[in-house]
Amino acid sequence: MPDLPVPDLPVPDLPVPDLPVPATSRPDREARAVVRAEVDHGRAELVGDPDRPLAWTLLVDGTAQSHVDLADPEHLEFEYVRRMGHVVDLAAPPWTPLRALHLGGGAWTLPRYVATTRPGSAQVVVELDAALIDLVASRLPADDPGLAVRSGDARAMLATHTAASVDLIVLDVFAGARTPAHLTTAEFVADVRRVLDHDGIYVANVADGGTLDFARDQIATVAEYFAEVAIVAAPDLLSGRRFGNVVLIASDRGLPVDDLARRTASDPFRARVLSGAELRRLVRGARVRRDGTSSPSPIPPAGSWGR
Repeated sequence: MPDLPVPDLPVPDLPVPDLPVPATSRPDREARAVVRAEVDHGRAELVGDPDRPLAWTLLVDGTAQSHVDLADPEHLEFEYVRRMGHVVDLAAPPWTPLRALHLGGGAWTLPRYVATTRPGSAQVVVELDAALIDLVASRLPADDPGLAVRSGDARAMLATHTAASVDLIVLDVFAGARTPAHLTTAEFVADVRRVLDHDGIYVANVADGGTLDFARDQIATVAEYFAEVAIVAAPDLLSGRRFGNVVLIASDRGLPVDDLARRTASDPFRARVLSGAELRRLVRGARVRRDGTSSPSPIPPAGSWGR
């Protein structure tokens, strides 16, 4: 889900938001084409990008989910996905294949990026909505023999994987515009750690705003199981001035924080990388979430993410 500013905030000096507004809401641009379809969990739209002949934005029930350029899979339009791409680039030496598990499918933006930048990678994409998988496969096919897309619940499918079998796990799951509660708990993170190899990397898209209570709890929860944790987020999100995406990164090996900060600094939109003592100060007083007591991620404010 892309970051967009909370509407009507009196902060005219804010930087441009993390992600571009979907083409459908650009008053000065016209979508190249729009494909609409009923899927298992709502109404999907594929909106042609007016600036890129083979690029499309996927929306489900009006919420922007993915942007894919079939001619250039290395183009990452949404800023939080670009930040995840930096993590992928730093996860192993260039061109080294990865065993990747993507929990949350959308239009398979990051799996296509991995397939292009790390040929030979073995990837599994888990998407709950089978009809959405069919739509994306027919309209935006990904021709890579190492990419398998499976329908099912993210946590249930994670449980089917053997221990230490994956180098990279990416969590980017939303039911509507919220991450389901069962994917926010310590028990879920424990299974993520089980499936990851000893030096594997976990990356999660965490949506929050305001005082960042949900994001802070997520960081504390992940830190229960991983030795190293870092986040990447826009400064105005960290200061509580808008709702958006926090990219959470965790591993038992040292994270490439300095390299990540340098790459993020060269992006079109500003972001900060927090780790170590700085991150511990941010999460002071946060709670570890557990099964039965957790809740979904916060409801985005009206006007966010194309809603």
